[in-house]
Amino acid sequence: MNYPGHLTKIGETNPTIIAEIVGALANHGYQSNGLTGIFDKNLAATVMLFQTQHHDGTGRPLKADGQVGPLTWAALFSTSAPANTSAAAGIGTTALAVAITQIGVREQPLGSNRGPEVDQYLASVNTPPENFWCMAFVYWCHRKAAQDSGLANPFPKTAGCLDAWNRTPAINKISRAGAIASPTVVRPGMVFILDFGGDHGHTGFVRENRNGALITVEGNSDPAGGDNGIEVLQISRRSVMDKKLKGFIAF
Repeated sequence: MNYPGHLTKIGETNPTIIAEIVGALANHGYQSNGLTGIFDKNLAATVMLFQTQHHDGTGRPLKADGQVGPLTWAALFSTSAPANTSAAAGIGTTALAVAITQIGVREQPLGSNRGPEVDQYLASVNTPPENFWCMAFVYWCHRKAAQDSGLANPFPKTAGCLDAWNRTPAINKISRAGAIASPTVVRPGMVFILDFGGDHGHTGFVRENRNGALITVEGNSDPAGGDNGIEVLQISRRSVMDKKLKGFIAF
């Protein structure tokens, strides 16, 4: 059975989905006692046990919440299909290729939000040095991709992650809910937007999508997980399930 397109959790009454989950758990050696035909506390506890002992497509531990979203579904049914490296059509594909060439660029000095390349990223959106630069990096990559291709750059010229989201036409956006319902719509070259509240966010490029677990390329990133990092990195800690995820932009 394919992923049903929604989180399956306590209160689910679709007997087919529940039977498939119970069967998959049994195939992995887990038994849910007291099955009542609904997704109850017993089944949630069994799912949670499974989650504590399994990983997503990038090797990260599953979140043990007792809910079956796309990452847990993929682990349950061992849908270890190759990573989705089929890029979305449009300039985002070329912008991702540009971003990959920048992996390893670091601030100089570290922690300054400055450096020869970082200053260029910020200058591309008319923002002074020493500011957060994750969105400036995304814009700079799109601008260079457009210049190299002889095309107009459709990406909003801004250093603000949420400003870019708000200025992007709806046709070029996929919401978090849309990505959870159909993880395969998220493709390399798309730009993710995280919303931390208070007009503060973070962004980067999707490089691979492994059943909703993402490998990304991000500027102003931190290997330890901070939101004001020091370099351009390839990261494997994002997913469509991130509660701070606003959605994805695709040009």
